[in-house]
Amino acid sequence: MVVCGDDGLVHRLAAELSGVHGERVTVVLPPARDGRARPSPRPGRAAALFGRMTGAVAGPRPAARNGTGAAVRVIEAAEPDDEAFAEAGVADATALALVYDDDETNIHAALRARRANPRLRLVIRLYNRRLGQHLEQLLDQAALVGAGEPGGQTAEATTTVLSDTDTAVPALVAAAVSGHTKVIEAGGLLLRAVERPPLRPGESAAPGTCTLALLSPPPAGPDDRADADGPLLLPGDAEADAVTGRGRIVLEQVRYAGPVPARTRLTARGLPLGSFFSRRLRWALLLLAAAVCGLAVASWLVTGEHPMRAAYLSLLDLFAINDPAIGEGLGRQILQLLSGLTGLLLLPLLVAAALEGLGTFRSASALRRPPRGLAGHVVLLGLGKIGTRVLTRLRELDIPVVCVERDPQARGVALARSLRVPTVIGDVTEEGVLEAAKIGESRTLMALTSSDITNLEAVLYARAVRPDVRVVMRLYEHRFATAVYRTLRDSHPAAWTRSRSVSFLAAPAFAVAMMGRQVLGAVPVERRVILVAVLEVAGHPALAGRTVGEASVPEAWRVVALAQDGTGAPADGTGAPAGPPGPLRVPGPGHVLRPEDRVVIAATRQGLADLLGRRPAPVPRP
Repeated sequence: MVVCGDDGLVHRLAAELSGVHGERVTVVLPPARDGRARPSPRPGRAAALFGRMTGAVAGPRPAARNGTGAAVRVIEAAEPDDEAFAEAGVADATALALVYDDDETNIHAALRARRANPRLRLVIRLYNRRLGQHLEQLLDQAALVGAGEPGGQTAEATTTVLSDTDTAVPALVAAAVSGHTKVIEAGGLLLRAVERPPLRPGESAAPGTCTLALLSPPPAGPDDRADADGPLLLPGDAEADAVTGRGRIVLEQVRYAGPVPARTRLTARGLPLGSFFSRRLRWALLLLAAAVCGLAVASWLVTGEHPMRAAYLSLLDLFAINDPAIGEGLGRQILQLLSGLTGLLLLPLLVAAALEGLGTFRSASALRRPPRGLAGHVVLLGLGKIGTRVLTRLRELDIPVVCVERDPQARGVALARSLRVPTVIGDVTEEGVLEAAKIGESRTLMALTSSDITNLEAVLYARAVRPDVRVVMRLYEHRFATAVYRTLRDSHPAAWTRSRSVSFLAAPAFAVAMMGRQVLGAVPVERRVILVAVLEVAGHPALAGRTVGEASVPEAWRVVALAQDGTGAPADGTGAPAGPPGPLRVPGPGHVLRPEDRVVIAATRQGLADLLGRRPAPVPRP
């Protein structure tokens, strides 16, 4: 696999491909400046220390048995031209990632690479998502034309356009929602893999538990190796329950555990009905209406008129358009005077109602302020590219949010206005801004501005106000993010803190895209890996028309869930209330897969290749 780029993402991506997926990687970098040696891409400390599954989905780990990861070859080229591609071996490569910071450079290189190798799997970094959609279609069509063969022969020649912003958002949202960053978003579900202790004799796994792997048995003696037998990937349910004494990796569904805002009745324009009139005005109108009804009943009883005529006469008296009751009974005259007095009281109330309604429509396009009594919400700092995407995802999950933005013209302010999300305009470094966002009553602070110093200052101030607030912080440089995380963790050991760089969060998504468009994430299990993918049942004979039990092949692939529909409900119609992480709702073994279903698959590299009808890329051996 070939990776071309000019910033920190290229190093993280090369480390991910080498350390997690065990791929042979060639990195194309621009020449180092000032004659200084360029640091080589390596898996990093976390990958070097990786020996067992640590509960992290798509976390780095060494792939080779010597613990150093697969080899990474580095070449230097001023730009990704034909000469650089020839030296990197693009003509014989399986996949190519173009992650330059400039969109134009990535587009030119993608067109050149598609001509050089029509069967190449392309992963391109673009900030313009609309342009990316058109580019995907163009390059996929170019692959078919260049190969000159039926579409089945060019199934590998896919083009995937990603934005590091979009790929970082799911991890940031998962951290705010559940407290976990190592989460795979698959088919509308948030999934995470965790290590569980071995089952005791006679004990069975909880119903619905999806066991991905059985870890290596512990060493029997001082001379035995703990991983002599190696892990058992994707065992059958009966086999997983029968094995004792071995830890296991299970797949869990992550759900939002915080308070869910109460839904209010909305008008056609999306305005809460209660915002038209104040509570005092509503009570006054209600009492006045009750008085009018009382006068109508009294008129009916006193005059003996038909009830409808009595009510009509009362309204005429109320609006002072009836003839004076001269010569009529005393009761009728008194009722007319009372109706006139009630009409005088009604006039200012109608004027007040008209003014309040007009003010409501005028403020419909204005930003909302945080309401009284709001608590347990997420405070989102920054409505730039990342903040806007995070806000959209949080509202899709129906999570209460209060935004803070310094620039009233920022791209996310209009979105916050349309979603009627409470927003505070001001600099978070100024006194009173975070208090206006009710940071003291919040559950999570997400500092996602483009300034590292601003994010850090906001987090330190929030911790001073509320030491136990959950923190998700965006920092540009990964080493600085790690140092900040350790310092905050040591100073506030009881509080939950996450600080990540965008390149660190985006690298796993780019890596799994290079493995194939269907792959959404990877679960490291000791020195092996399980891939998580979403597939359409149609077109796969091993899935269509079969039950879940028949469609799952032990130690190859397993159907772990049905993808959710657009409403967020599982496709099998089962509901799952909000709560802490729990067992994944695995469809029953007798559930028949329909062609229109989308399923979440956990598979080995070889198993996924067999399921898709293709040969997997060879894994280098030490």
